[in-house]
Amino acid sequence: MALVTTKEMLRKAQKEGYAVGAFNANNMEIIQAIIETAEEEGAPVILQASQGAIKYAGLDYIVAMVRVAAEVASVPVALHLDHGTDYYQNIKCLRAGFTSLMYDGSKLPFAENVVNTKKVTEMAHACNIPVEAEIGQIGKMGTSDEPGVALERVKETMADPEEAAEFVKQTEIDSLAAAVGTIHGCRTPFAKLDIPRIEKIRDLTGVPLVLHGASGANDEEVKKGIAAGISKVNIDTRIRIAFVKKIREFLPLHPNEIDPRKVLKPAKEAAKEIIRDRMRVCGCSGKA
Repeated sequence: MALVTTKEMLRKAQKEGYAVGAFNANNMEIIQAIIETAEEEGAPVILQASQGAIKYAGLDYIVAMVRVAAEVASVPVALHLDHGTDYYQNIKCLRAGFTSLMYDGSKLPFAENVVNTKKVTEMAHACNIPVEAEIGQIGKMGTSDEPGVALERVKETMADPEEAAEFVKQTEIDSLAAAVGTIHGCRTPFAKLDIPRIEKIRDLTGVPLVLHGASGANDEEVKKGIAAGISKVNIDTRIRIAFVKKIREFLPLHPNEIDPRKVLKPAKEAAKEIIRDRMRVCGCSGKA
């Protein structure tokens, strides 16, 4: 099936009370793992490309791999730009064939974030492509950060519900990544979601909400977040950990192996197990 947009995918999830898993496409094996698992689970799925992944693999390579994977899939597949902090990056991704965009101006003053986001939505909506944007600041876990310190920092940068409502009204975005308690790059699930904040943002904005940094939240927190209004859950770090861990385990047992396919195949299977587990936690299995 051809690539689809995230608009109807997320509206359906919002209406039926589950979340769509959004997984970062960092290489061919991970793309295959995401699509194969979505097929096996009967789940709609979003593949995301960050600016780092685009720089590493090349924009055309990523689009080509995801498009080929989507065409042989029987489940809905969307290709989304993750944390596009530049207007022109969004234009390039739109022209290349992305079916969902994100402008992340969360580090900018509110008024500037509104102006820049609105420019992206006007451009994208002219092509019937939905836009996600961010408010509050979903920070990144430092290598030396203690969980307690990180959680205190997160509290200081959470999204204000009234500000979120005004942001959605002015920008006309299709989904909102609001900072509600998670942090990017967490290797252990210690994040605590601010559920009343999520509920208020849901009620005031009406748009599907997106949980970034979900690798840092345990299953109970994620499920509570979905019940409160989260319709898209981003997962990257957990997949990376499982993928690289399996490679590290394989190499000492096969020191003479020089075929990268034999090294990467078990890593792909390890990634699939994480993706399957996350889809089931999100409740999107069987929703294709």
